[in-house]
Amino acid sequence: MNRTVAILGAGPAGMEAAACLSAKGFEVWLIEEGLEVGGHLNCWDRLFPTKRPGQEVMDYLLKGLKGVNILTSSKISEITGENERYRIKILEKQDIIADAVLICTGFIVFDATRKEEYGYGIYDNVITSVDLESRFREKKEIRMKNGEIPKKIGMVHCVGSRDEKVGNIHCSKVCCVTAVKQAIELKEAIPSAQLYCFYMDLRMFGLGYEELYKESQEKWGVQFLRGRLSEAFENQDGTLRIRIEDTLTAKPLRMDLDMLVLLVGFLPSAGTRYFSELLHLQVNPNGFLQPLDEHTLIHDTVLPGIFLAGSCKGPKNVEETLADARSSVIRLESYLAKRS
Repeated sequence: MNRTVAILGAGPAGMEAAACLSAKGFEVWLIEEGLEVGGHLNCWDRLFPTKRPGQEVMDYLLKGLKGVNILTSSKISEITGENERYRIKILEKQDIIADAVLICTGFIVFDATRKEEYGYGIYDNVITSVDLESRFREKKEIRMKNGEIPKKIGMVHCVGSRDEKVGNIHCSKVCCVTAVKQAIELKEAIPSAQLYCFYMDLRMFGLGYEELYKESQEKWGVQFLRGRLSEAFENQDGTLRIRIEDTLTAKPLRMDLDMLVLLVGFLPSAGTRYFSELLHLQVNPNGFLQPLDEHTLIHDTVLPGIFLAGSCKGPKNVEETLADARSSVIRLESYLAKRS
């Protein structure tokens, strides 16, 4: 019997799951609310820890989508159960009847304007890690607002993560290694620049991450200061003055910089929040979707036939996301086999 699977969200997790399911002979509908597939991978120039071009991973994912039904610019208005199947209503498009649904709605990045004391959206030379990655991807020169090359650049870890003031106590997992990668890329672009990373704790958990951290210091001279940024001010010439508490010496520090980069963390996406409410799915304390069992049923939900994959469950890097997508396919296939 032919089986149909609907995948909600066409980022890396949704694309990889769609490719695997299609290769196994399932009819797959990949449904994306945005204009294109790829999600946040479209915004990355090079990936940590090897600095591999993100486009290579995108090309791999796109090759797997032959035979997959792809719907972009598609807003789902309703999902209802019908005889152990699900009817998915898409605004201004046809309904889809699916034997199983896989939610791959991913994440959004923290809105740095919520940390007003850091000056994002207020001072010209305060940018986010997303802004910086876009400059790398577009091959733009790294310049201050006045066109000058920055001589001193600061990078602030954990912006919007591990921060009770904004209601986010979780670690976003990839901010530390992103800061290290981007610091090296800044030194590659501007060898004479001084780079400072201000961190709470360095969490280099992945294979190759610690080596990249050592390289940033030994080869590129990036300096790491354990401290929390309290405020940033703009000087009359457009440079920045920041105040930091050095948590190792318990002393306040003051430093002038030409540019400040805020490493923004992960939050549940609008799609993740939407489907949690639409389907009455459980969420964890940080707002990400909660699987039925965090150890043994990591893809299941309280609804039979509704499964989860990727960073809709919490922060993940690209490697973990693709592995989780493949794992979800095995679980989904097992579920459908028992119903045959």
